Amino acid sequence: MIINKPKLIIWDFDGVISDTEYLWLENWQILLKKRLNVDWDFETVNRHLGGMSPKTKIENLAKLGIIIDNDFIDELKILDWQAMEKMLPVDGVEEIFEIENFAQCIATGGNRDKTEKKLDVLGFNVYFRPECIFTAQQVEHGKPEPDLFLFAAKQMGYKPKDCIVIEDSLAGLTASQKAGMITFAYLGCPMNNHPEYIEKVKKLGIKHIFFNMRDVKKALENL
Repeated sequence: MIINKPKLIIWDFDGVISDTEYLWLENWQILLKKRLNVDWDFETVNRHLGGMSPKTKIENLAKLGIIIDNDFIDELKILDWQAMEKMLPVDGVEEIFEIENFAQCIATGGNRDKTEKKLDVLGFNVYFRPECIFTAQQVEHGKPEPDLFLFAAKQMGYKPKDCIVIEDSLAGLTASQKAGMITFAYLGCPMNNHPEYIEKVKKLGIKHIFFNMRDVKKALENL
């Protein structure tokens, strides 16, 4: 049964609204090799950088002695904007945007200009007003810290216990857990839909794991 009092759905973007996380990580992989001769396979790139804001990525790499300069970031932006042409929505996600019993917002590690462009490309900007889009640029610590989700909830006028986060990355799922929010792990995109990754998610203590958005919709309607 749908609850009378709406809750807030906090969406990650990459890997849940669109299967794009692999696109951005591939661009990091390309430039790490091209500019810094860091020859990581995709699994290693994902382990160190997956689901994190650019700031957190840069901090993590610095801890490994890998320094990212402005020229690297400038070229990365070009690659990312070119990659947006490949974007497609996750099947069934728009049906959830149309549910009226929940307030909904986005809290993503991506930069704001990039996030707004992605929504525009997909035609989803009609569902998310500018004041319902939150990015890691607005908080001190990005995922896996809970700052962004807590900030989004406060700005939207909801307590953490009344929020549902839909995430795919280990960093984002960890952040949601730390924030004390209901955590939905969506693992339907190919990058995450394999036994090894699913086991990692389960080890975080995530109980709600989904592989298609129609099951997510049913779960939301039955809360």
